[in-house]
Amino acid sequence: MPIATVRGVTMDCADPRALARFYQELTGMELSYDADEFVALTAGSGRDLGFQRVHGYRSPQWPDQEVPQQFHLDLQVEDLDAAEKLALELGAVRPDHQPGGNRWRVLLDPAGHPFCLIAG
Repeated sequence: MPIATVRGVTMDCADPRALARFYQELTGMELSYDADEFVALTAGSGRDLGFQRVHGYRSPQWPDQEVPQQFHLDLQVEDLDAAEKLALELGAVRPDHQPGGNRWRVLLDPAGHPFCLIAG
């Protein structure tokens, strides 16, 4: 029997507000907490996204593991092409390495974290 549920995921970054704005515009989540060192978004599901300032932050290098990705988010979308277009307009970057073929797209958020857009 489980004794815990996932409450949220927090990402390290240099600028919590900027990264939160990116994900807010991409996902439609709402701002639930805003401070200089930590910002949180919620969708009312009980699973929030947090962004915490790390001084000297070094972004992950995808797919190279010199600075490992540590984790990535999978975001389900209805239209893969439209979601990718919006993410790129918001500041995401599409790396050359795309292991998912047509099943998903790997993008890098403005802080360098890989995330996947998955149709479904």
